[in-house]
Amino acid sequence: MTLVARNTFAGGRISGPATSAGTCSGLLVHATAAALGLSAVLLASSKAFTVVKLAGGAYLIFLGIRTIIGAGRDAPLREGEKATHPWAAYRQGVLTNVLDPKVAVFFLSLLPQFVDPGPGFTWRLLLLSGLFIAMGLIWLTVYTLALHAVGAFVDRPSVRTVIETVTGGVLVLLGLRLALQRR
Repeated sequence: MTLVARNTFAGGRISGPATSAGTCSGLLVHATAAALGLSAVLLASSKAFTVVKLAGGAYLIFLGIRTIIGAGRDAPLREGEKATHPWAAYRQGVLTNVLDPKVAVFFLSLLPQFVDPGPGFTWRLLLLSGLFIAMGLIWLTVYTLALHAVGAFVDRPSVRTVIETVTGGVLVLLGLRLALQRR
């Protein structure tokens, strides 16, 4: 949600939804991996889990530092201007989600509890995962619209600098937490 907020404020009307779509695409990757048993391999291998965890933490720290360094540099966005390209925002959403092994744990440990074992388990798990992802996309879309609604206030240079600095700091802290957390 922090990344969605960052990209909504930095890239406007298109970058926020692009980040949301990327985040949900990352969920689809995890859902598919869990349904096919690939997430179990990730969780069983301490080294693989650590590599993904460190890569995810490093990526969040990178985005946070880049946000802090750029805070206040750009003039407020006007209609039609782009600060964060939609494809870049989409990629950021995908990467932050795919590189978070805790999402793999969620799809591997929580959702299967609500699916009856037996024939068709994989398809039913994918269907349940699809419903979860659709709810996430709806929520992130509403969140993005709400953030965009306060855009005029946020576009004031002093407010924007504070929000970008705080958002960057939160991304760095989340990255550190992910990287340093024990399994």
